[in-house]
Amino acid sequence: MEQKAHSKAMKWAAVGSVLAAATILCAALGPGPSKAEEAPKANKKPNIVFMFMDNIGYGELGCYGGGILRGAPTPRIDKLASEGMRLLNFNVEAQCTPCRSAFMTGRFSIRSGTYEVPIGGVPDGLTLWEVTIAKLLSAQGYATGMWGKWHLGSAEERFPTHQGFDEWYGIPRTYDEAMWPSLNETNSMWPSIGNKQGWNAKIVPPQYIYEARRGEKAKKVAVLDVEQRRNMEKEITTRAVEFIKRNASAGKPFFAYVPFSLVHFPTLPNPEFAGKTGNGDWADCLAEMDYRTGQILDAIKEAGIEDNTLVIFTSDNGPEATHPWEGDSGPWRGTYFTAMEGSLRAPFIIRWPGKVPAGSVNNEIVHIVDLFTTLARVGGAKIPKDRPIDGVDQLDFFLGKQETSNREGFPAFVADRLSAVKWRNWKAHLIWQENMYDPPQRLPLPKLFNLLTDLKEERDVGAQNSWVSYPMTRIIGEFEASLKKYPPIKIGTPDPYVPPK
Repeated sequence: MEQKAHSKAMKWAAVGSVLAAATILCAALGPGPSKAEEAPKANKKPNIVFMFMDNIGYGELGCYGGGILRGAPTPRIDKLASEGMRLLNFNVEAQCTPCRSAFMTGRFSIRSGTYEVPIGGVPDGLTLWEVTIAKLLSAQGYATGMWGKWHLGSAEERFPTHQGFDEWYGIPRTYDEAMWPSLNETNSMWPSIGNKQGWNAKIVPPQYIYEARRGEKAKKVAVLDVEQRRNMEKEITTRAVEFIKRNASAGKPFFAYVPFSLVHFPTLPNPEFAGKTGNGDWADCLAEMDYRTGQILDAIKEAGIEDNTLVIFTSDNGPEATHPWEGDSGPWRGTYFTAMEGSLRAPFIIRWPGKVPAGSVNNEIVHIVDLFTTLARVGGAKIPKDRPIDGVDQLDFFLGKQETSNREGFPAFVADRLSAVKWRNWKAHLIWQENMYDPPQRLPLPKLFNLLTDLKEERDVGAQNSWVSYPMTRIIGEFEASLKKYPPIKIGTPDPYVPPK
């Protein structure tokens, strides 16, 4: 395998290029060191609160250079950052569904058939064969709750309460579907259609907000329309706070997964925040997001569990690209649905009082798949051995026991297209696409950038740095072997899924 990779590297160096391969994997495959399966010593299992913003760009928060520059300060989030570790090189997948899948399973979405945002027509989301972080923690005695967008299965059989969660309130897919009911009501271009039984249905059917508990069928509680979309953040927070207080009072460890709705389009604030900043809807939403984050943090403190609760605040991908809801990617270039740094780098804050060094800032590479493996260790769970797990254990890094991350790089897929790869401070593009609405262009030769000297990815330095091809090419052979041993699940695969032997 190494000889093959070395020969490829020599060939590429001869023609002065850096990469000429179609498939590249992250440098850190596998479940990580064996100690990842050991729970940290503590009197009781720590609680885990995971706040997952929707499409927050790198440049939105005050502690990342935004805040008042974007029309609204973010004091609660900034204070959270000062109390824990803030990462400058936390990386995610390019779209909502792939990123949420990667977090839930610790596997790159290309493996699980979740590499695209679902639009219906086939079984979408995660097969029940996948092992989610909620399943792992539930098996360790954790109460598990989720409030917000799932995006990993539109049918009842794949709702969160069938994937390890005790309770769920939210939507199966995406918030732009909130605009559909108004199309039915106001746009004469959307006629009714009929079938042989004589019933009529609108071409654009309404989507619903659901409430569900494990072992029970999910209930539709409201039509997802623009009015309900404005209220989602308040409802998500209210339910999450109640869950935290209830389980803290019962002395039961819990995993609270809080995928907030903001700032996904339509980016609309709750009526309580509309006009509050005087700087428009976007700034009002930023102010509301900071306030809701503060409510979660206050609930943890009031419950007296702050020291035994690990809190993470991050986003699922880079900023919006659609007018008038465009976000900001800070010093980086590009929008989500691309492999540009603006798409892949997301804000990330982790706090665990007395364990994670307060006020620390780090530029080491971490990927969202790593959170599966890391949180499993926190909860005392074992990593599955019957499938490739791409996440590596980062707990010792987060706790300040080591200076470097356990990851050196990763592949960047956009849908099923391998578009780029990062390795240390280097980034190579195989497909070039700066904006979501730009056509992806396969490059005749890869473009290579040094991200320490070229944050905007403007100066291709591949010709004078062809040596980088060697470590990247070696990764190709490892990935090919992994795919041969564990064929990826095809998108639309129904349950029950039985992996090939």
